[in-house]
Amino acid sequence: MAASTSLTLSQAALSRSAVPRHGSSTTATQQSTSLATLSIPTFSGLKSTSTSSSRAPTRRQVSSTRRRVIANAAVETLEKTDTALVDKSVNTIRFLAIDAVEKANSGHPGLPHGLCSDGDRFVLSAGHGCMLQYALLHLAGYDSVLEEDLKQFRQWGSRTPGHPENFETPGIEVTTGPLGQGIANAVGLALAEKHLAARYNKPDAEIVDHYTYCILGDGCQMEGIANEACSLAGHWGLGKLIAFYDDNHISIDGDTEIAFTESVDTRFEALGWHIIWVKNGNTGYDEIRAAIKEAKAVTDKPTLIKVTTTIGFGSPNKANSYSVHGAALGAKEVDATRQNLGWPYEPFHVPEEVKKHWSRHTPEGAALEAEWNTKFAEYEKKYAEDAAELKSIAEGVFPAGWEKALPIYTPETPGDATRNLSQTMLNALAPVLPGLIGGSADLASSNMTLMKMFGDFQKSTPEERNVRFGVREHGMGAICNGIALHSPGFVPYCATFFVFTDYMRGAMRISALSEAGVIYVMTHDSIGLGEDGPTHQPIEHLASFRAMPNILMFRPADGNETAGAYKVAVESRKRPSILALSRQKLPNLTGTSIEGVAKGGYTITDNSTGNKPDVILIGTGSELEIAAKAADELRKEGKAVRVVSFVSWELFEEQSEEYKESVLPSGVTARVSIEAASTFGWAKIVGSKGKAIGIDKFGASAPAPKIYKEYGITAEAVIAAAKEVC
Repeated sequence: MAASTSLTLSQAALSRSAVPRHGSSTTATQQSTSLATLSIPTFSGLKSTSTSSSRAPTRRQVSSTRRRVIANAAVETLEKTDTALVDKSVNTIRFLAIDAVEKANSGHPGLPHGLCSDGDRFVLSAGHGCMLQYALLHLAGYDSVLEEDLKQFRQWGSRTPGHPENFETPGIEVTTGPLGQGIANAVGLALAEKHLAARYNKPDAEIVDHYTYCILGDGCQMEGIANEACSLAGHWGLGKLIAFYDDNHISIDGDTEIAFTESVDTRFEALGWHIIWVKNGNTGYDEIRAAIKEAKAVTDKPTLIKVTTTIGFGSPNKANSYSVHGAALGAKEVDATRQNLGWPYEPFHVPEEVKKHWSRHTPEGAALEAEWNTKFAEYEKKYAEDAAELKSIAEGVFPAGWEKALPIYTPETPGDATRNLSQTMLNALAPVLPGLIGGSADLASSNMTLMKMFGDFQKSTPEERNVRFGVREHGMGAICNGIALHSPGFVPYCATFFVFTDYMRGAMRISALSEAGVIYVMTHDSIGLGEDGPTHQPIEHLASFRAMPNILMFRPADGNETAGAYKVAVESRKRPSILALSRQKLPNLTGTSIEGVAKGGYTITDNSTGNKPDVILIGTGSELEIAAKAADELRKEGKAVRVVSFVSWELFEEQSEEYKESVLPSGVTARVSIEAASTFGWAKIVGSKGKAIGIDKFGASAPAPKIYKEYGITAEAVIAAAKEVC
């Protein structure tokens, strides 16, 4: 396999791998995390990687002892390996991929078949070639990818799903599959390394020093997200990002000549990348070694190594064709490929000399890890405060009492737009959360996302914590995913107008799927933004995110609820959060609380007794004030009215049945909801006898009060609906 030089544990400090979770019987010892076991080099020169647990356990138990052995494994250094053994290792990986895809009768054999000589990897952006990564993990000795797991490729309950999933397979850093997401994640990972190195390295102690490697293909190159992220990588000068471009000229529909004829080299050069071309990516091991060595020597810009390969290399009848891209070769072609490459072994066989070649790294890795631990112990003695911060980021353990920094509001506190209150929260949290980092898609002054005590993360100032993403929403979201998955104590946030989540939904879905705790600060949350009109006024967005699994959708109504949303969002490191925030000023309401937000839905005012109100009025965000005003009027007429804030549907659903009954008693069917957005989904809350007031058409351009009146988002409409249902 191809590699340049060893990447020591100290060079890969704080790069971490996913560990199993979703409810296994992993012990407390297995779940505990030290800075040493968080220091995990991943796929530099086909190295073996750690699977230390900084995350919750999964249903798949992995032996703690075995994991620690693998954690200590060193990096492959091919300059001391004979070519014949390299060829045998390469062909082992090729045929593990072929055999797994053939057994599953599903998958993409072409990329691992053609690219397996490009050894260094970290993020497989071309995630459809995941058998390459699984084969590497298997050879590296991961219990997560045993021979049986390879045989269960793409099957129910296997640890080898159809695309790499960090939450299923230890050793997989990020979830890839949607093309372009992976390279953008890699940019985030490289940003995290550059930032930590700038903050914590000292002249006498280089404690953070690792590379980010990525493999991407033609499909990734065609996706706009890749260009967005790679433009930023060049701008930021991420010199430790090395991307291998699998230049095989084949996509699912055929030769790339039919749709993709640009000069990728020229484009990346214009983006500020260093470009290297390896013309023989199939067997040109020396070329690949030289390319990696050259890439590492370029420290002021990322490197794209264009590796020209033959898709399905070795297949006599299907190589260099689109037919090998997304389907099994077939039994006859598998046999022909075995003969063509001189591979006499049965399916899934790993030759003994290949096993020995890979396993020899374990004792070497143990020594490297011990060396790094000693180095960090000295660092702790000299730089105790910095070491504590670094541990907080690496281990995901926040300083005690951090949440006390969040302000508390009373009805007497002057009202404000929740976007402004959001900035108050960010600036309150920044001093107490060392991993808080983020920014906006060219809207910082409108989204109100600047941390005022810090400068901008730039090529020359990577220690700063305000990130300028430019108008690149999709790339921004995926970069933040990479930051979040780098170390569990990072709390990345990003911002734009709520309606422009349409540009970044793919990255947000991957946040939810891969359990990346990104905070999405989304302002201008409704028709309340006014004159910009329907192009900028979200309607269906709240409903669509409420339908997305494993994501928290918050719509806070005032200062306390904004603080409460931030508290939950920061604590939720395995679940992303969206904060939909107002442009218009809102009052601080009676009865709102930080604690209430954690319940998702809670009562803010109630003049009923015995949990039997005449009517329940439910609101979110700016419309909670409208519900409260309507309640005041109804109470004057003798009605017993409960007002409920429904700030997060997801959190409310997670409460006990007893609690939910205390807020929305099943015996009270007179319910009215009001929200300046689609009514889709509200029937579940108000029931068949209730009324949902909302907007089921696009907005309009006018001052906000006029739009609210014309669309019937008023206290008068709530009062009328309440009288109708009770």
